[in-house]
Amino acid sequence: MSGGGSSAPGRFADYFVICGLDTETGLEPDELSALCQYIQASKTRDGGSCFISSATEGENFEQTPLRRTFKSKVLARYPENVEWNPFDQDAVGMLCMPKGLAFKTQADSREPQFHSFIITREDGSRTFGFSLTFFEEVTSKQICSAMQTLYHMHNAEYDILHTPPTNDKESCSSAGDCNGTSVSKLQRFNSYDISRDTLYVSKCICLITPMSFMKACKKVLEQLHQAVTSPQPPPLPLESYIYNILYEVPLPPAGRSLKFSGVYGPIICQRPSTSELPLFDFPVKEVFELLGVENVVQLFTCALLEFQILLYSQHYQRLMTVAETITALMFPFQWQHVYVPILPASLLHFLDAPVPYLMGLHSNGLDDRSKLELPQEANLCFVDVDNHFIELPEDLPQFPNKLEFIQEISEILMAFGIPPDGNLHCSESASKMKSLRSCDLVSDKRNGNIAGSPLNSYELLKENETIARLQALVKRTGVSLEKLEVREETSSKKDLKIQCDEEEFKIYQLNIQIREVFANRFTQMFADYEVFVIQPSQDKESWFTNREQMQNFDKASFLSDQPEPYLPFLSRFLETQMFASFIDNKIMCHDEDDKDPVLRVFDSRVDKIRLLNVRTPTLRTSMYQKCTTIDEAEKSIELRLAKIDHTAVHPHLLDMKIGQGKYELGFFPKLQSDVLSTGPASNKWTKRNAPAQWRRKDRQKQHTEHLRLDNDQREHLDLSMSELQLQLCLYWDQHDWPFVPSVKSVSERYLKYIQEARNLGSTIRQPKLSNLSPSVIAQTNWKFVEGLLKECRNKTKRMLVEKMGREAVELGHGEVNITGVEENTLIASLCDLLERIWSHGLQVKQGKSALWSHLLHYLENRQRRAMSGSFSTSGILLDSERRKSDTSPAMSPLRISLIQDMRHIQNISEIKTDVGKARAWVRLSMEKKLLSRHLKQLLSDHELTKKLYKRYAFLRCDDEKEQFLYHLLSFNAVDYFCFTNVFTTILIPYHILIVPSKKLGGSMFTANPWICISGELGETGVLQIPRNILEMTFECQNLGKLTTVQIGHDNSGLYAKWLVEYVMVRNEITGHTYKFPCGRWLGKGMDDGSLERILVGELLTSHTEADERQCRTPPLQQSPSMIRRFVTISPNNKPKLNTGQIQEAIGEAVNGIVKHFHKPEKERGSLTLLLCGESGLVSALEQVFQHGFKSPRLFKNVFIWDFLEKAQTYYETLEQNEMVPEENWQTRARNFCRFITAINNTPRNIGKDGKFQMLVCLGARDHLLHHWIALLADCPITAQMYEDIALIKDHTLVNSLIRVLQTLQEFNITLEASLVKGIDI
Repeated sequence: MSGGGSSAPGRFADYFVICGLDTETGLEPDELSALCQYIQASKTRDGGSCFISSATEGENFEQTPLRRTFKSKVLARYPENVEWNPFDQDAVGMLCMPKGLAFKTQADSREPQFHSFIITREDGSRTFGFSLTFFEEVTSKQICSAMQTLYHMHNAEYDILHTPPTNDKESCSSAGDCNGTSVSKLQRFNSYDISRDTLYVSKCICLITPMSFMKACKKVLEQLHQAVTSPQPPPLPLESYIYNILYEVPLPPAGRSLKFSGVYGPIICQRPSTSELPLFDFPVKEVFELLGVENVVQLFTCALLEFQILLYSQHYQRLMTVAETITALMFPFQWQHVYVPILPASLLHFLDAPVPYLMGLHSNGLDDRSKLELPQEANLCFVDVDNHFIELPEDLPQFPNKLEFIQEISEILMAFGIPPDGNLHCSESASKMKSLRSCDLVSDKRNGNIAGSPLNSYELLKENETIARLQALVKRTGVSLEKLEVREETSSKKDLKIQCDEEEFKIYQLNIQIREVFANRFTQMFADYEVFVIQPSQDKESWFTNREQMQNFDKASFLSDQPEPYLPFLSRFLETQMFASFIDNKIMCHDEDDKDPVLRVFDSRVDKIRLLNVRTPTLRTSMYQKCTTIDEAEKSIELRLAKIDHTAVHPHLLDMKIGQGKYELGFFPKLQSDVLSTGPASNKWTKRNAPAQWRRKDRQKQHTEHLRLDNDQREHLDLSMSELQLQLCLYWDQHDWPFVPSVKSVSERYLKYIQEARNLGSTIRQPKLSNLSPSVIAQTNWKFVEGLLKECRNKTKRMLVEKMGREAVELGHGEVNITGVEENTLIASLCDLLERIWSHGLQVKQGKSALWSHLLHYLENRQRRAMSGSFSTSGILLDSERRKSDTSPAMSPLRISLIQDMRHIQNISEIKTDVGKARAWVRLSMEKKLLSRHLKQLLSDHELTKKLYKRYAFLRCDDEKEQFLYHLLSFNAVDYFCFTNVFTTILIPYHILIVPSKKLGGSMFTANPWICISGELGETGVLQIPRNILEMTFECQNLGKLTTVQIGHDNSGLYAKWLVEYVMVRNEITGHTYKFPCGRWLGKGMDDGSLERILVGELLTSHTEADERQCRTPPLQQSPSMIRRFVTISPNNKPKLNTGQIQEAIGEAVNGIVKHFHKPEKERGSLTLLLCGESGLVSALEQVFQHGFKSPRLFKNVFIWDFLEKAQTYYETLEQNEMVPEENWQTRARNFCRFITAINNTPRNIGKDGKFQMLVCLGARDHLLHHWIALLADCPITAQMYEDIALIKDHTLVNSLIRVLQTLQEFNITLEASLVKGIDI
């Protein structure tokens, strides 16, 4: 991560700190860690769970004294304080030695350990710490005898506790990890005898710096430690070197390198310029060796999508390296949430935080993952760094071009001899590669030692697992891995002499190459992002005030511009806080000077890409563009390291008292504080940076005034180690804002944060960490409760606005305008929020999904009560209540039942995990518009909620819970198909009800009926219906939204005539009911002689009654048969439409089809409705042909199809007599006749109106309708069968009609199988 704001006078280091054992206060147990362990031990005893249920953790009182945790103290710090970075004793003490003091004897290994850490201030800026922990012999006799006494007490206690042999066995087996042998081993190996053992205690020296120059700080500390452990005393007293690093070594300016002197050798550091990637000094190599490329990319994806991430390792430095690497690789985005790479043992309860976090947890190396119980795991990415293991959240979308991306990274790693699988699980070929670096081969080839054949690094890797797996996967994509290139090192080391050692230079090279490849992915993906940024129309202040209501990025347009495979990842990424902050930054910084440095670098890279792609700036393809900026970036570093820009003053003798600075082998000396507490009176770079110092002070002053805090509060707020608690508490207030503001716009940028902070008044005051009272924890949790509610409010609002469309919301009605991908993303994030709410304040952790676990407890309770007979009727009121629906009384209503919905989910064999079941249940409840109701019912079991949740949990805060359920209730305003559209392969029971006309002898019907149901996902095939059975249930694979029903019979028996009013079909899982109106006869000699009909359905809403339907506005879509019935059965009653109305109907029908094709594919509805629905194209053309149709003779119906058949006969006769006017006309006539003949020859008995419908559908599909209209308008048969006023005889109107129908030519119309069954044209 880039440095957290330069400290005032541009010093390299702000403090030098020594931590360790305070011999005056003696051995103090670390109460926080001990308390934490005690709570956990008691939880384990009570059968509950705990964060780390380990008997061997080494921090509870049953441990041998050498294994216990004792309090470490800050023994000294130099200088005492600097105003631009106030010293926080608690934070530094806790992070320098996160586990407190450790004691060892001469039998244990005592290697010094280095680790770094971060302190985040309340304004989001950061200070870096670098600490070296080593062991010193304990010289205090009191401490040695205290340790001896502790051992006597421990052994006595142990004998009392473990005397009974039976209990011993039981307790040991329950503790799991403390059988007799291990205890005796502990006693043998960890005992301490004052007469024979030497006691050692840990001590730590630490540098606190404003920027993260990790490698340089590590060298400084190692050389200082070497000075006290080497037989020869150092050239100068240690004070000289420490004074030098504190006061005489400046920060290197941007784009420059700096050389200064350690105790034994020069130390070099370099800082990138403002046009390069920000400073990052941790070895990327280590992360790839520990985890392997694939795991790193997966972890990177989780971080980008803001999942909770928990890193787990025995080594503090590994935790820090992985966390810093992942956040650095995100450039230009920045992690916006809780960031604690090293979580001290005493703060484990923060893992309960229901917010995204990136935390590092220290493992003791003895427990495996199964022993680690975490409060919430539904959205957790767990990374066991030491064991090359990563556990991913479910439904993690794939990073765009993941395979090619991994391939590009692998090439770079292989060039540096690092196997892509990582070092832990690498094959023999990988270890061979370690010794045989391909770069060496390249140089050998240059020297003529190898034949001139091109180097095929692929051969070296044939046995490598990752590459083999990739090879198999990418064969499908047509990319060949045989083309793997290994970059030749372009650095011309012959010309430039690098000042640092080769190994260090290689780390610099690898770091920059990997970072450039990662940065290149974002510059390619977001090359056009500026086009989609929505600039605010109002001034900054009012924009800030209404920030939450503002849409600042046109997500829908951006996504529609992206390749299909990118969408699952991008649609979720655009919803993250880091993306929102990035765009906010963009809006804030109009001019170059005001721009955030990170944004400036990113924008310049995007500009370069746009210049290269000047011909097709907006053409988005998924073609993989490799990184081209590596050489340039490498060159900059190389030049800085070859020619050092600045050399600091050498360490020199200080004005010290005689006898001080004494050297004693193996002991870090007590330093002379008077010479180290103040720096030189003046030096040039202090003066030069004075304005920055004042600026910082002004800013602090301004900040204090804004917050209206007194000095005491400031002191608490500034940098107490409850900074983590503060991060978590302030998280909700400021997580809408960028975390690292530029100084210039800080007051504006934090306007909203400051207002909220002012309102909070005294509640913002944060106690010191040592005060972990229940009230403090409760206050922190209260913040979480408020935050979860606020997040729920924002999410529900966002989902409704997206679903209904902005304008529609304002107007009170809306048209669906949300893509399937976007809807899925929003629902997934809602499921994620529900899991976090249900995980907050859990007493007992069971399974990975807290929500599903609660549902199972509820189910168990209900079953137990039902069996014991104590089930009160009020308990099943909701279950027995009938849902209002406009189904006919004949179809029994579907019961509302939370338990029934759970059973549906349990019966779906495709869903294997608890998290998956919880998400499916949420989707089903949303589709049924029952989510709020179901959750209210679940939470109405107060006894269960009390049993499962602590008092401070969200679900036990009544007012907030009510508001939360109220927000969820708003989802009932829109229709979701989030269950139906996602679980496409599951079996679903469908219930069918056929309603024949009661008046016209339906009971005498003798034929055998059949039905076939079609939906967007498939059709049932023909289902035979038992005679006289009008209601049945059958099971088949999910059909999706239902579109048509084909119904017919075999014309057998004496009375094979059937008048069907309508058919209803209900999905028994989602409750969606579709009505397919018919109102037509099926039977020879009746109506149009049809034995089967295609009915078009509509989804019934859940609140209108069937009898109201007739007198209200007509339904949205209906079968066309309704109107035709009036025409054909009682011609005198047919609705008379004038030509204007008919033209309007045609225009609307065609317009509907045009609109359909202009929507993104995922958003389109059913085309069948637009063709055959009530106001569809077939119905509109029917009106055209019925206008001015001559009245039929008494007792005989004449249909449009009769007219079309006569026209066909006329054209066929013409052709036989060879009286053809022109070739074009001849082709049209032939086509027309061919289609009429094919439809007449179909084996289906679809009747004359059915045939007309089929002709229109086929004509639309093959773009022939306008030709046929022209043909029929000129046909003599038209003159015979139509009156003079008929529309078809008016040339002006016919030409207008032809022009309208021609607009369909540009669309590729695909017909549903049910519409064209039996036709092969």
